[in-house]
Amino acid sequence: MVTTGTKSARIRFGAFFYIASSMLVGFWLLPIIFAFFTSVKSLDEIMRNPYMWAIPKVWEFGNFYEVFVKVGMGRYVFNTVLITVPSVFFALLISSLSAFALTFYKFRTNKFLFLMFVAGMMLPFQMLMIPVYRFSDATGLINTRLGVILFHVAFQLGFCTFFLRNFLKNVPFSLFESARIDGANDLLIYYKIVLPLTVPAMAALAVLEFTWIWNDLLWSLVIIQSDHLKPVTLGLANMQGEFISNYNMIAAGSFIAACGPLALFLMFQRYFIEGLTVGAEKG
Repeated sequence: MVTTGTKSARIRFGAFFYIASSMLVGFWLLPIIFAFFTSVKSLDEIMRNPYMWAIPKVWEFGNFYEVFVKVGMGRYVFNTVLITVPSVFFALLISSLSAFALTFYKFRTNKFLFLMFVAGMMLPFQMLMIPVYRFSDATGLINTRLGVILFHVAFQLGFCTFFLRNFLKNVPFSLFESARIDGANDLLIYYKIVLPLTVPAMAALAVLEFTWIWNDLLWSLVIIQSDHLKPVTLGLANMQGEFISNYNMIAAGSFIAACGPLALFLMFQRYFIEGLTVGAEKG
């Protein structure tokens, strides 16, 4: 039986928890609110009043249209989509095949190959900038979207394989043995059993990979040189002036750039936590 004192203590703890959580969320949202205020101010108002938390006197929503059309943020977003979507698709496709092989095939170098995938995750990308540039220049991949896509896929395979292998370790091996007894080959098992079972993990990975690749600056900066091929990260960097910067345009462009990952997260949010939790249960 729950006493009155215990019940009141739970109520006080619940109230404290929700108040503290609301305060933390509020602090986390403050930079976003300040950036939004900056994005709807004129440059003159920003220069006259340096306090970024001040509410705009005149709301300049036309900044979003100007940065999207006149500055060219629409072209940068389109380029980012052309880079991000194929990169995520092929990274998930290849890593799901490699995770399937490392989980259910028994061969001598199984553990060694898995350790190679894990070791690739530990390698700092900055160490590879010069080799990547020289390789891209020698193979004709420099200043192409294909070059950026290939390197994104290559460098994301380690984490994706590690994540999906841990997820597939939770699947009973008898499920695949029974399919083999019924006459299914490995490709049919992968298509009919593995892919449907890994939907939560693939959705969580898709959100993570989409966000990381969408926000990438390093590989685009190394490989892409032409302005008409640049993604949003390089487009925002180009808006940084030598002597003065249009902070309102940069803030508006940042909000436009954030729409892609946000929309994908809202679409797959019901799979996101489930995929992360189950995929991390067993290693």
